[in-house]
Amino acid sequence: MWIFLKDSFLSVVAHRARPDALLVRARRPDDIERVFPEAPVQHTPRADYPYRAEIPRARVAEVLAAQAQAIDYDNVKSQVADNARHDAYFECWAAMARWGRR
Repeated sequence: MWIFLKDSFLSVVAHRARPDALLVRARRPDDIERVFPEAPVQHTPRADYPYRAEIPRARVAEVLAAQAQAIDYDNVKSQVADNARHDAYFECWAAMARWGRR
């Protein structure tokens, strides 16, 4: 699952060895730390996502539900303060817009 928040981009997948945990991955360590400040972030420089944290499934669900409840905007791109992140999000949005027109 890809998650685009106004200040974090995360990839969340099943943990191969721990069915009770999810692997939360990111391109930047602070993206995980902002959303899961208690999680120890591991650096895996050769991996597709070089930062990752093993987090219990229940904690991921709790935090993502709170993120959803806190939404107070009607356009996520307008809430992205970091210009480089905004541009990256816009490129993803544009790619999906093109894909949706097919």
